[in-house]
Amino acid sequence: MNLPNKLTVFRILLIPVFMLIVIFGGDASVKVAGTTVYWKLVIAAIVFAVASATDWFDGHIARSRNLVTNFGKFADPLADKMLTMTAFIMLISLNLAPAWIIAIIVCRELAVTGLRLILAENKGQVMAAAMPGKIKTTCQMLSIIFLLIGDFYHIGTILLYIALIFTIYSGWDYFHSSWDVFEGSM
Repeated sequence: MNLPNKLTVFRILLIPVFMLIVIFGGDASVKVAGTTVYWKLVIAAIVFAVASATDWFDGHIARSRNLVTNFGKFADPLADKMLTMTAFIMLISLNLAPAWIIAIIVCRELAVTGLRLILAENKGQVMAAAMPGKIKTTCQMLSIIFLLIGDFYHIGTILLYIALIFTIYSGWDYFHSSWDVFEGSM
């Protein structure tokens, strides 16, 4: 297993660590500028940030060293979705994110994943992430980090709404550019 794939597996392994910290991390807190900051959420944000950073590193290393593999093409986007969806669900349980926004994000992710499967099956194509999708992922990951850290909740909320806009736009863009895969099947 090459380094990029190891980083992807590491990202997946950090998901239960992140969850356990959020669930069982205790309620120790401190007041900072009038805001209560819970240490477990700061630690969870750090774990999430480290996991998110592996997304950039594994892709950069794989492309720069020509280490792109079928496992990486499959596992890297799956790891991203598993990480962000888990974090979003945890944010709902903490009342830090509106469920309706997360529902839209999850539905888009499932739909685009299904589209990717159809394209791979019918056309043998791997649909690479386009720039709007990369912006969506970056905004999602940053919003999660900022939502977890008490003093930055408003920045996290703004980033979440920006992520929502790019979630909808990039989903539309993927389906619009690949609609021909459905021709004759409806």
